[in-house]
Amino acid sequence: MSKSKFRASLIAVAAAAALTAGFAPSVAFAYDENSAAAVNIDSKGIGLRGHDPVAYHTVGAPTAGKAEFSAKHNGVTYLFSSAANRDAFNANPGKYEPAYGGFCAMGVALEKKLDGDPTAWKLVDGKLHLNVNKDVQKKWLEDVPGNNKKADANWPSIKAKTPKSLA
Repeated sequence: MSKSKFRASLIAVAAAAALTAGFAPSVAFAYDENSAAAVNIDSKGIGLRGHDPVAYHTVGAPTAGKAEFSAKHNGVTYLFSSAANRDAFNANPGKYEPAYGGFCAMGVALEKKLDGDPTAWKLVDGKLHLNVNKDVQKKWLEDVPGNNKKADANWPSIKAKTPKSLA
């Protein structure tokens, strides 16, 4: 498959997933395609759709956070499953905050800011990476070093743009 056909197919899959997510009952986790923020937050300023960023490292699984254990960093409110996880984050937020502001790692490799799904995740070199869905994650996993190299090169030029402007 040519690079342009692969890219078009991936964008179509991501768009379909985003549309499907739009019919989910929870509006609190809305992805704002008109936001130029470098972090993927919902309408209440919550990152990772309320999942605990430390738990990916300690439990090895997406874990829902609780409002009673929250911390704010770089304009994002993160929720944690325990006070200990919140304290660990506050001691070293750079270790725990997601790569590419919580946007889809494969999307960033393709110069897009797509919503990151906290259940489509992987720790790479100690850093949390999300993808828009598990199908896209399968493609990203085929060449993580190559895809992250592209994403690292693209991120500085797209992080302050709106997802809609990159469509």
